[in-house]
Amino acid sequence: MPEHPLNDSTSPSAPGRPKDLAKRQAILGAAKNLFVRNGYASTSMDAVAAEAGVSKLTVYSHFTDKETLFSAAVVARCEEQMPELFVDLPHNAPAEKVLLSIARGFQTLINSPESLDLHRLMIALGSQEPKLSRVFFEAGPHRILQEMERFLTRINDTNGLHFDSPASAAEHFLSLVKGACNFRLLIGCGELPDEQSAEQHVQEVVALFLRAYRS
Repeated sequence: MPEHPLNDSTSPSAPGRPKDLAKRQAILGAAKNLFVRNGYASTSMDAVAAEAGVSKLTVYSHFTDKETLFSAAVVARCEEQMPELFVDLPHNAPAEKVLLSIARGFQTLINSPESLDLHRLMIALGSQEPKLSRVFFEAGPHRILQEMERFLTRINDTNGLHFDSPASAAEHFLSLVKGACNFRLLIGCGELPDEQSAEQHVQEVVALFLRAYRS
């Protein structure tokens, strides 16, 4: 059951004062670290309050319960990790050049320690808290998929490429970039590829993707 303070029925506020915003950020920062480090069940609102340097009532004044705080922390963590893969993409650049840039950024993101820790936490929670897993998926992976789909839709039937389903092609591309390396890292039996190996993988993925979708 969600944790609630004994004598607090305060709903989440929409803090606007600098002091309120600073406390909210401190709470979110503490929650992001504690949930990933200790897991969902082992992280209490008391621990978050202590880590953030605020009172427990202050935590509840911003977030009504632990589930709400966890959801906000996951969204904040995903937003931090979302690379600027799709920002200011040049409209006239060759598709191969842009795909290489996206692949490099995505590979760096998914293999980062922060991303791996968050994914491990969500895998552990998957069978227990599917609602929280959906929050994570919508905040992180789904947003990247949507942006990839938008890009492929934009270049559809240009550069000699054709996608019957840009959404499916987006999944294919990102899954190819993840490869087996990311899975090994997730389960703790692999090492980060060196710069040369990482670049070779990206080059191979983009070449394969372009061959598959040449019209």
